Amino acid sequence: MQPKYKRVLLKLSGESLMGEQNYGIDQKRLSEYAAQIKQGVALGTQIGIVIGGGNIFRGLSGAAQGTDRVTGDQMGMLATVINSLALSSALEAIQVKVKVLTAIRMEPIGEFYSKKKAVEALEAGYVTIFSAGTGNPYFTTDTGSSLRAIEIEADVMLKGTRVDGIYTADPEKDPTATKYDSITFDEIYNKGLKIMDLTATTMCKENNVPIYVFDMDSVGNLNKVLRGENIGTYVYKG
Repeated sequence: MQPKYKRVLLKLSGESLMGEQNYGIDQKRLSEYAAQIKQGVALGTQIGIVIGGGNIFRGLSGAAQGTDRVTGDQMGMLATVINSLALSSALEAIQVKVKVLTAIRMEPIGEFYSKKKAVEALEAGYVTIFSAGTGNPYFTTDTGSSLRAIEIEADVMLKGTRVDGIYTADPEKDPTATKYDSITFDEIYNKGLKIMDLTATTMCKENNVPIYVFDMDSVGNLNKVLRGENIGTYVYKG
């Protein structure tokens, strides 16, 4: 069966890597993610990945506690590199070809990012992990993932979360919240729904990159999305 998407950018949150823990990286969750990504590669989809760093350090919360914002964001970027290396190692352990590209020079930890290098790696069958955000402070990993999705000309940006899509309200707080199967970027703005930061969603809208929000923590869901099953919420320009 042909996958619905030829090339995707998968955005994973750092917090999701904590699994049942309060901090750091849960090996069980990491292994589940790696296995799902391997299945996606076997389908024939080229997969680029951006992981957040919130399970280790958040620049914004660090700034609130007295850390200089620029320094805090740089610490957050390094947290994303740690997560990227962890996922890379988990993928290599199950014989998946993988490359880590960094937005800040730090060879030999990873190769310095360029679009040409990223696309060549994807076309050669490597899962390609983009770490260190955009390399600049004041930009979130949401914005970093939007930027990379646009640059690598991904068919869609997949936002793997712990909820199964976008709701009228927070489903964890409001039991009457209902899920959207699809929604336009403009509706998200007008209804004040929060899926990513405004810079990230605006970049996707302006460059016509749709976003698909789904529950990544349920094993097998990534494969379902890549095959075209409607299990989340599709965000499009309209």
